[in-house]
Amino acid sequence: MNLNDAVRISRDELRKIPKDTAQSFNNVKELAEEAFKNLLASMFPLHINPNRSDVTSLLESAARNLFEVLLKVSDEPEFFTSALILRLPEIKRMLLTDIEAAYRGDPAAKSRDEIILAYPAFVAISAYRIAHELFAMQIPLIPRIITEYAHKLTGIDIHPGATIGEYFFIDHGTGVVIGETATIGDRVKIYQNVTIGAKSFQANPDGSLIKNIKRHPDIGNDVIIYAGATILGGGTHIGDGCVIGGNVWLTHSVDPGKTVINEEQK
Repeated sequence: MNLNDAVRISRDELRKIPKDTAQSFNNVKELAEEAFKNLLASMFPLHINPNRSDVTSLLESAARNLFEVLLKVSDEPEFFTSALILRLPEIKRMLLTDIEAAYRGDPAAKSRDEIILAYPAFVAISAYRIAHELFAMQIPLIPRIITEYAHKLTGIDIHPGATIGEYFFIDHGTGVVIGETATIGDRVKIYQNVTIGAKSFQANPDGSLIKNIKRHPDIGNDVIIYAGATILGGGTHIGDGCVIGGNVWLTHSVDPGKTVINEEQK
């Protein structure tokens, strides 16, 4: 049998398999990623604008990408596209606080421009802040595509469902994981390989996991979490002003203002 015959037989056999009745998701990933890039360029056109387009053109491109991708997952793509575009000034305001936190928090940062152009955390946090807005609108699938695109680029994995305050800085960033139900306050600084995750997963009697429950920790304001720390559990709360040392494993709450080294509070 030659190659052409093999392809023909496989094609015919595949056609006999019942088709998935779900709507086609062809090109959804590419459209979502392109929409993120255009949205980011719209907010920072002097830094991220390969075609040197004006802001109006960038916004129109972003809106077109968004509409096309939302058309595949929503019955009201125009409404949700408009809603996100109108949120861009607030998203940019939040991102400017993140840039400021990085500039003030990293002595190696020579300028705010360097943070926008060179810091992986800026890409990851930008993707998160855009995706979080869509997640809050209960848009399926698209928020995860956007944050996983940033995860692929940066090694930083932030679920779009997490709630993160202003002046957020991830230094270095590789290996950071922030779970869906985590909350993080204002002026929090995290180093590489930090996990803010689930302690365990509750299951139904049939063994399937219970969804939509609080699984991830709450991090207060003005907290610093050093490299390699792992903080787990939906009932774990890290109080304001805490310092969590490197490689610490935490599954219990910590009072405000404490420093934790090797699970010992000081």
